[in-house]
Amino acid sequence: MLEPTRATFKSIEELTNREKAAIILISMGKETSAQIMRNLSEPEIEILTTEIAKVENIDSKLEMAVLNEFLALLQASEYISEGGVNYAREILEESLGKNRADGMMKKISETLNPTGFSMLKNVDPIHLLEFIRNEHPQTIALILSQLNPSQASGVLSQLPEDVQTDVAMRIATMEKISPEIIKEIESVLDVQLKEVISGNLSASGGIKAVASILNLVDRSTEKAIVSNMEMENPELASNIKNLMFIFEDIIILDDKSIQLILKEVDTKELAVALKASSDELKDKIFKNISERVEQMIKEEMEYAGPTRLSVVEEAQTRIVEIVRRLEEEQQIVIVRGDAEGGEVFV
Repeated sequence: MLEPTRATFKSIEELTNREKAAIILISMGKETSAQIMRNLSEPEIEILTTEIAKVENIDSKLEMAVLNEFLALLQASEYISEGGVNYAREILEESLGKNRADGMMKKISETLNPTGFSMLKNVDPIHLLEFIRNEHPQTIALILSQLNPSQASGVLSQLPEDVQTDVAMRIATMEKISPEIIKEIESVLDVQLKEVISGNLSASGGIKAVASILNLVDRSTEKAIVSNMEMENPELASNIKNLMFIFEDIIILDDKSIQLILKEVDTKELAVALKASSDELKDKIFKNISERVEQMIKEEMEYAGPTRLSVVEEAQTRIVEIVRRLEEEQQIVIVRGDAEGGEVFV
């Protein structure tokens, strides 16, 4: 089952940085958000648009809290450039209080002086591969779980096939790692990178992490890893496959592919699936059907009334299965890999 497409939040403490970024972009409006996204990479745009699609019913107080925090971070950065770290801390403590000021300064410090695994995010995948190729698969899995999917996929695709599957499964089943283990891993990286690496991170694995990575590897690598996973753990492999192409991703397909998909989708099921989708995806789908069918779907959505999220997700999952089958039969096109280096499989 797909993860919930929409999300509501109670407090700023519950929000991830990605969710905060999504709220900020929504608050800025479409034109300003579009200008900002033009300066981002394709993976970053994908992450943010996915987060934006999940957000619903933003409480005005929560929205204001996120915007105030964002403004405080910007101001703190200016304070540092004007008078140094101590000056910035004093100003923030006066305006926000000690606890919030400490949190702000920690975030800024991580940006100005990257430590631990954050340093690896600037390393080319080929060079990173040389550093970790001889490490234990669990160590490799931990490191890849800390990288962005694009960088991690570049490393994973270069590993031997048996190691690829082992590492992918370890990421998918990874739980929180103790700070002591993290420090041991960082001490190994310290020797290999010739840098002082320190920090206090926890592993961020799980099936969503490995699905994001596999979405960006080449098709042959993906098929080999998933095939081996299906032999070792069919249920895990199925859960990962369902997350590798989510319903909202239909928006990236070309019109011909969307039309082929819609031919195999029941109108009522499509109406249910669209109940928790972004307006952009609805517009893309409506553009590829007749006005009569569009009106039927809109009426179905309107008169159906409130629908359980689990029912919507099940409908979305069935449509995703159709997408993956049509791709397997080479009837539709899905772009894989980075925007610049990816290939199209027809």
